[in-house]
Amino acid sequence: MKTAVISGGAGGLGQALSKALLTRGWRVVVLDLNVSDLAPTPNLVPIACNLTQPELLSSAVSDIIATSDSIDLVIYNAGITQIRGFDRSDEASHRKLFEINYFAAVEMARALLPEVRKSGGAHLVMSSVAGFTPLYHRTAYAASKHALEGFFKSLRSEEKSFGVTVHIAAPSFVATNTGNAETRTDGTARPGSARDGMDEMSPSEAAEIILRGLDRSQPTIPVGRVARLAWWLNRISPRLYQRLMERKISGS
Repeated sequence: MKTAVISGGAGGLGQALSKALLTRGWRVVVLDLNVSDLAPTPNLVPIACNLTQPELLSSAVSDIIATSDSIDLVIYNAGITQIRGFDRSDEASHRKLFEINYFAAVEMARALLPEVRKSGGAHLVMSSVAGFTPLYHRTAYAASKHALEGFFKSLRSEEKSFGVTVHIAAPSFVATNTGNAETRTDGTARPGSARDGMDEMSPSEAAEIILRGLDRSQPTIPVGRVARLAWWLNRISPRLYQRLMERKISGS
């Protein structure tokens, strides 16, 4: 039985991906800060872990390796957002986004790299439209997602000789935490809680698109109509994309 490891898998898009993989007959290991709502089964293994704490991540990975025949898919889904103008943000919150959105994923990849190589498996990264385009009032979030994409796109070339693939999913607006933003005083919040979202889709819809892209071995998987349009428009005319984005998101 194939095993998938999902960070941030206890809710929202991560939970939808977990359910979809379980339906497909996978064994799924879920890493999240709080997994109390997940009932363990032979095929679902919840592990509470703060991925930004190296010793906790190392311990969790050791447990996963010891109890898995193989690790065939790693999904990097854990993350937070920040919706706030740069002039109202601070250094600490900027670093916080990078610790969770970028460095935690990088260190998780480092820890699981040998196992994924053994299985000839795949890395699946949850990026965002903000990973390849600018996005209003999301300077730190966009920067962290751009860094995430740069890392994994480069890793793709390094891992190719091991039969390992790297896929980047770029959702636009997935309504995962509508009404449950848990916004902090520094403007950081749970992903999928934006009030300025457009053409939102459900987590289950997004999960199906992402896994379908994985089945087709797509390097980049735009998720949703807005993501597809943003991808093409930003490539053809970045200036036009930015003007339309500002009009739609900022209301300017």
